[in-house]
Amino acid sequence: MDSNEKVFGVLAYLGILFIIPLAAGKTPFSRYHANQGLVLFIANIAISVVSGILMAIPFIRVLGYILSGVGGLACFILMILGIVNAAQEQMKPLPVIGGIQIIK
Repeated sequence: MDSNEKVFGVLAYLGILFIIPLAAGKTPFSRYHANQGLVLFIANIAISVVSGILMAIPFIRVLGYILSGVGGLACFILMILGIVNAAQEQMKPLPVIGGIQIIK
């Protein structure tokens, strides 16, 4: 495997940088990790939006803080797992969200 593909795989999990392997990487490996990174990015945004809405409602504000903390930690752990998989040249799906395919 080309070392660039491994770098593209790692970059895919760093937020909006999933665009780089999507645009530059033409192998199934880079597209796979770009998809996983995109799904993780969307999940992180969804958690942020929902927790932000919950924090704006006074009587359930604490649920927003809990969701923000737990969801942020979960996304961070999934990011680390994805980076490790890409660095080890593996195409393992992430737990919970790994089965979602947006990029074909």
